[in-house]
Amino acid sequence: MVFGEAEDGVRMSWNTWPATNAEASECVVPTAVVYTPLKELAQGAVLPYGPLRCTACRSALNPFVTVDFFGKTWACPLCSARNHFPQPYAALAPDHLPPELLPHHTTVEYVSSSPSASPPVFLFVVDTCIPEDELGFLKAALTQAITLLPESATVGFISFGAHVYVHELGFSHIPKSYVFNGAKHVSKDDILNYLNFFVNKNKPPVGIIAGVKDGLSAQSIARFLLPACQCEFTLNLVLEELQKDPWAAQTDARAARCTGPALSVAAGLVGACVPGTAARIMLFIGGPSTQGSGTIVSKDLSESIRSYKDLNKCAAPYYQKAVEFYGEFAKQLVNQCHVLDVFACSLDQVGVAEIKVAVERTGGLVVLAESFGHSVFKDSFRRVFESKDHDLGLSYNGIFEVNCSRDVKIQGVIGPCASLDKRGVSCSETVIGQGNTTAWKLCGLDKGTSLCIFFDIIPKELSGAAGQSNSNLFLFQLLTYYQHSSGQMRLRTTTLARRWVNGHRSTEELVAGFDQEAAAVIMARLASFKMEAEAFANLLQLPQDDSDKILKERFPVARLVVCDQHGSQARFLLAKLNPSATYNSDMGSPPGRDFIFTDDVSFQIYMEHLQKLAVQS
Repeated sequence: MVFGEAEDGVRMSWNTWPATNAEASECVVPTAVVYTPLKELAQGAVLPYGPLRCTACRSALNPFVTVDFFGKTWACPLCSARNHFPQPYAALAPDHLPPELLPHHTTVEYVSSSPSASPPVFLFVVDTCIPEDELGFLKAALTQAITLLPESATVGFISFGAHVYVHELGFSHIPKSYVFNGAKHVSKDDILNYLNFFVNKNKPPVGIIAGVKDGLSAQSIARFLLPACQCEFTLNLVLEELQKDPWAAQTDARAARCTGPALSVAAGLVGACVPGTAARIMLFIGGPSTQGSGTIVSKDLSESIRSYKDLNKCAAPYYQKAVEFYGEFAKQLVNQCHVLDVFACSLDQVGVAEIKVAVERTGGLVVLAESFGHSVFKDSFRRVFESKDHDLGLSYNGIFEVNCSRDVKIQGVIGPCASLDKRGVSCSETVIGQGNTTAWKLCGLDKGTSLCIFFDIIPKELSGAAGQSNSNLFLFQLLTYYQHSSGQMRLRTTTLARRWVNGHRSTEELVAGFDQEAAAVIMARLASFKMEAEAFANLLQLPQDDSDKILKERFPVARLVVCDQHGSQARFLLAKLNPSATYNSDMGSPPGRDFIFTDDVSFQIYMEHLQKLAVQS
């Protein structure tokens, strides 16, 4: 069953909730909501003014409020506080309701009348340790992307290999870059000093240096971050002259690649120049980091890159330090309201397992492909900048809040967000995902972004039959404040009402309100969130334990064959049990499978002969 997905972008595991402790304990699937904040709205739901908020709980006016038309007041359904309507609502009447009070407008979006926010910033961070042909493919893709950028969008460029190069785009006559040692940690103060932000003015002795308002001049920022329409020629010139990293690796060693320091420089640059502004750090990488902070493997080729077994046995010497580095890096990006995107094109691992925490916390994009010349990368990268009907709808600087009835508590959220540690009476003691808060930061979000919100039921006994009075209703409101792709600041509110049920018919009503598709998604998200290396190892061990148990009971004693895909034992096993593609088969080898050299028939041929004999007899 689908309840409210088209109108509100909401799917719930249970659309009626149990009202007693006994019934609540029998619901194995958690009570949760999958919410898509940027779901396309119905016509008329975008309002050109700000919201009217409850003075007590800050919930927005919605169709479920109780309106006193004579006294021009309204009672909040979430906290019961009474509020007065301001002068713009003076003409309010039962036959003259504002859009946010109409029953079918449970989701509306308010457009701020304030000036549009600053245009987005795109800071390209390019790995130059990749082969020449791969670098050529990447340069071609970046050149095309520059033509697709909005003219007002701001652009910056950083390249890295053994060292980090910050390219100056503000002076086209003599292209210049500033070099940072890729083996050393780079702080924000180092970036401000090395990039000469205070050559013509004194550095403030105290306080945080961040943007034009706090210490930097617009002229100094424009040397590195410039509108695309003003630096297109310079940027194309930089791309034309961009060469493979000159610090060539030895034949028995990996390339010196300082991914972590390059990202630190990028985050420090946008953090100092455009804090709180919509900005995306777009990392293009073609191999593992081998130098500086965030290293995942040494340069020595005799040392293999960490595998799942290494992680399971705690035998990955660089993994923990890299995860800690990118965890702190993610906190820095969240504080700056900036996004990290990763475009990784390589046949080898590049370290996404370590970097993913920064991408997930900031709502970034991840694209994995075999090559920068592959259509998966080229088409995906182009779609980031397209503004057609099927654009991604990239938005920024979001804050997501949840308000709910007193009978419901918030356990937490699983999704591309970061906690704002806004504690309140609605927080549950049970935490799932990012909990102990009623507000979360969404640095980046798009049309496909969805959040999974988990709730805790505080059951109550209902006096009458379920569904016969408003006391049987519970409500929650989802508020998303964000910068729209057009630059406007908007607030989307979604207010939902559902029923408590109890009594002898409660089971039937609960089943009728169960959404199995939403429940499957919710359980999958919960399982993937909880699944760590140890849990995954236990999952893989279960078939082995079952096999050992069967062997002990089987007579005659069976032979157990444990094998890896495409290994010699796997081919032996297929030859004995189900040789579906042999050297004399009419069909070719199936994808990912080898020919089996055996005269035995497959299970399919056996069943066909068995059916033929059954018909003949």
